[in-house]
Parts: sequence; structure tokens; C-alpha cells
Amino acid sequence: MRALVTGSTGGIGEAIARRLAAAGNTVVLVGRDSERTDAARRRISAAVPGADLARELADLSLMAEVRALGTRLDPLPDIVISNAAVVAPLSATTAEGLRLTFATNHLAPYVLLRTLAARLGDGPARFVIVGAAPRALARVPVDLDDLESRDARALGPVPSFRPFAAYGRTKNMNAMFGYALARRLAGTRITVNGGHPGIVKQTGLGRHARGAFGVFTALLNPFVPGVDYGADTPAWLATASEVEGVTGSYFVHRKEVTTAPHTTDVARQDRLWDESAKLAGLPVAL
Repeated sequence: MRALVTGSTGGIGEAIARRLAAAGNTVVLVGRDSERTDAARRRISAAVPGADLARELADLSLMAEVRALGTRLDPLPDIVISNAAVVAPLSATTAEGLRLTFATNHLAPYVLLRTLAARLGDGPARFVIVGAAPRALARVPVDLDDLESRDARALGPVPSFRPFAAYGRTKNMNAMFGYALARRLAGTRITVNGGHPGIVKQTGLGRHARGAFGVFTALLNPFVPGVDYGADTPAWLATASEVEGVTGSYFVHRKEVTTAPHTTDVARQDRLWDESAKLAGLPVAL
């Protein structure tokens, strides 16, 4: 099997790639920086002698590079794990004029998986979208009138927590997009599922944390497991026989769970799909 893992230069993504390589899969590491990507490749090769690894360079905050990645992949992957994510300052904007957190966390998987689904056609594949804790995300519904979270005050009263609230919204978008894509691919041999890796340390998501949120992150880290723990559910979804043919679901600790009503509402999913298509310059129809 050939697996593509985004955000695989460190953290959970690298741990997922290492697990998949140890299971005998060819793993394509996706990173934006050649030195970091090659360093991850060396670490995985040291841990898994004989690992079959390839690399693809793409800045997933730029939709032009995401489209190019999805278009040039050859051979096509049997497994795609969309893992790359950031918690960026609210003001951080990409060269294409989009807010960085929104572009990287939601629009990139939207464009990449749509592009690959179109190319795969009748071919089989498993798409896994790495999300976050459903219970926590229930408190941060997506604002469909402000997808990029440009209204900072709507993200809460504590400024240092607002970037994480914006991140939470994009993780809800991941769930909504996964459900919407699974519906549109019904009847094909492509399955789409979401999964929460758990609260883990060493992900790099808190590197921009400041103020009260920075203190909270520092206090939490000693009490949570590492990235290998976080890799378990996504890697299992990508390979386990127990979920063969299962699609349109969300998993925590390898168990199917129900996410918040604001993520399962089909009308909200479809509006997010349509607005994302406009922002990405794609047709609404898959």
C-alpha cells in the first residue's frame, strides 16, 4: 500500500508515518521544507530499517501548491492521512490573502482530497482526516459567516486563547468536510473518516502560545502522553480490517463517536462545502 501523510516532518504526522512504514507500507512524507522533511525521513529510516519512504514538498497554506501536489502524485496513494495543522496568530495571512490557520487546517485538505478523489475515480482508497476532541469542539461551532475567524472578539474574552478557538473552529470544519465528502463519494471505493488523536504533547501546535494560553499549555504537557499515542487511531483507520468499507464516521480511541449537532447538520455541511469551493476556486460539484 502507498500512504501519503501531510504534516509528517514531526509530531503526530511523523509518528503516523513511522507506524505505517513499520507495517510495510510505502510512505510519502509531505512537508514544506526540504531539510525538515529529509530529517524526518532519516529518523524514520533509523527507527524502521529498510523503510520505503518518499517525499513531496508543498506549502499546504498555499492552495496553488496543494493543487499542484494533488495533480502530480504518481502513483496515486491508497491511503491519505490529512494531518497537517497549525495554531497561528490570528493576524497571520498567507501570500494568497487567506488566514493561515484556516488555509492550512481546512482549505488544504478540502482541496487536496477533492483533487485526489477526482483522480482516483473508481479506484479504492482510504482518506483519514485528523481532527480534535469532539466534546471540546462542541463549544466552538463554525461561524459560516466568518469562516476565517476575522472577528477576533467572537472567539472569546481572553486574547491569548483566541488563536486556539480559531483552530478549534477549523477542526470542526474537518469533521463537517469529512461527512460532506463521504456523502458525495457514496457508492465509490473511497472511504472518508475522521479521528481524534487524543490530547498529546510534542505536536508543535503550541509554539505560538502566549499569555494565559501559554501558561495553560506548559502546565498541561507533563500530564499528557506523547505523539506515538496520538498516532494510534489515525494509523488504525488507515489500515485496520475492522473499518474496511466504513465511511462518514468519526472515531476516538478506535471507537466510533457522534460529534456535535452543528457538525452533523447537512445544511451546514453543504454551506461550508460551497463557500470553501468559492475560496479555493473550485466548482461546487465534486
